[in-house]
Amino acid sequence: MQVYSRFLRSATSPTHFPPVSAPEFAFLGRSNVGKSSLINALLGSRQAKVSSTPGRTRAINFFSLSTSPDRQQPDFLFADLPGYGYAKISRSVSAEWPKFIEPYLAERPTLALCLCLVDSNIPPQASDIQLTEFLRSVERPYLVVATKADRLSGNGRTKAKQTLGRALGTDNLLLCSAKTGLGIKDLWSEIYRVAEEHGAKLK
Repeated sequence: MQVYSRFLRSATSPTHFPPVSAPEFAFLGRSNVGKSSLINALLGSRQAKVSSTPGRTRAINFFSLSTSPDRQQPDFLFADLPGYGYAKISRSVSAEWPKFIEPYLAERPTLALCLCLVDSNIPPQASDIQLTEFLRSVERPYLVVATKADRLSGNGRTKAKQTLGRALGTDNLLLCSAKTGLGIKDLWSEIYRVAEEHGAKLK
């Protein structure tokens, strides 16, 4: 299915969020886990800015997606959230994040699915566990996406999936690689499925 995308807006306050309309998919994860690279792999473009400096994204960046180039309204939205867990980010910036991130995750009515990105090459981190616990507490469905899986062997992928699943308390986990395209089709299938469940009429 062909998807047409465009950058919509950046938000650092709930007042900056787009009008409530189509289902939204939030991309979350620690700084430098590969969020922007994964979004670009999904979109087939470089709309999400990839930085070598962890923590560069400091706003929620929204992208409008449609399965028809003529459609005025989006079929669904991607929301690229700031990375967390990077110590060199200034305290003043980090202190501002909860003011607009927590309301988005807890209260946004059109948030259909949270995509929790974790690095498949390292043990589960405390911040990743805290994120999934928070999402369960606010009753948000989530899919764990284990990035950079191209660096693992076949047995390594199986082991990583089991280890991450146990630590994060879910069987809903997908291995992906923005570099090789591993898991990208499966991730799109899940996004389409959830979008249709939330009323999107995809082409």
